[in-house]
Amino acid sequence: MSFLEVQNLKMYFPIRSGILKRTTGHVYAVDDISFSVEHGETMGLVGESGCGKSTTARVILRLQQASGGTVTYDGEDVMSASRAQMQRLRRDMQIIFQDPYASLNPRMRVRSIIGEPLKIHHIGTPAERRERVVQLLETVGLTAEHADRYPHEFSGGQRQRIGVARALALNPRLIICDEPVSALDVSIRAQVINLLDDLQDELKLTYLFIAHDLSVVKHISDRVGVMYLGKVVEIAGSDVLYDFPQHPYTEALLSAVPIPDPQTERTRRRIILEGDVPSPANPPSGCVFHPRCSRMQPDPCQREMPALEGTGDAGANHLVACHFATRYPQAPAAAAAGT
Repeated sequence: MSFLEVQNLKMYFPIRSGILKRTTGHVYAVDDISFSVEHGETMGLVGESGCGKSTTARVILRLQQASGGTVTYDGEDVMSASRAQMQRLRRDMQIIFQDPYASLNPRMRVRSIIGEPLKIHHIGTPAERRERVVQLLETVGLTAEHADRYPHEFSGGQRQRIGVARALALNPRLIICDEPVSALDVSIRAQVINLLDDLQDELKLTYLFIAHDLSVVKHISDRVGVMYLGKVVEIAGSDVLYDFPQHPYTEALLSAVPIPDPQTERTRRRIILEGDVPSPANPPSGCVFHPRCSRMQPDPCQREMPALEGTGDAGANHLVACHFATRYPQAPAAAAAGT
């Protein structure tokens, strides 16, 4: 069994209307997704805004109660854990939030922000907690003198470092990074990404890295999952996914990533998706991507949602949910043998 196993996870938000606030429908934010993360691995999760990435993160940590499915962490069922079991699990499972400005309490000093998890879990004496806070600040590239300042006295990159220090306070084994660099300047993003890389090597951490910037995800991730409208449509190793995308949505995403080579940028084919993303409150029948897909055939695309499975081509761990997935290019020797 994998270190983190997500099976058939669902998160439906009720739509209520009328004077009696009766449920008249649901927003299918996360709709029957499955994936796994191995120990010491960085699993990237990418997709457009509103596809369900952040909701997935919160449901895995049980910050929101799932509508269905299971989450297994190191052999333990997170969804059925009691309050006491969940408090113990939270020491191992932490999150770095997207917005470094909103995720830190403006009325608390940095010392209290980072030390709060230690206090909640009754770890150490007050003196030991103060020492631990200083150690964590130095680990993320800050100094002891920063401990008595308030969040508004820091830059965005420094605030995110404080958020990282808080996530590390309890010595977790799994950290969910919910778009940790999307609110930062480009120059600061590289610093935070390199910090996360170094911490993973030093502390043997496992990451679920959520982002919409595909160049960042490629740099840090071992494997990447692509989400669209609450569904996972493709999972593969980072290099394989970027070199041989098989789902048409993945191809469109990658075609929009800027390449620092003017000649390549001029000659490559840009895929423009037509239409808007459908509402998660009223998803299309069959394959959720079919209204915008150039490969769409009424049968089976409008009738049946394809399963996320291997295509039988090279790369046994390359999973794709598409009736007409792109095939790997044949090697010359294999092509000759086929003829």
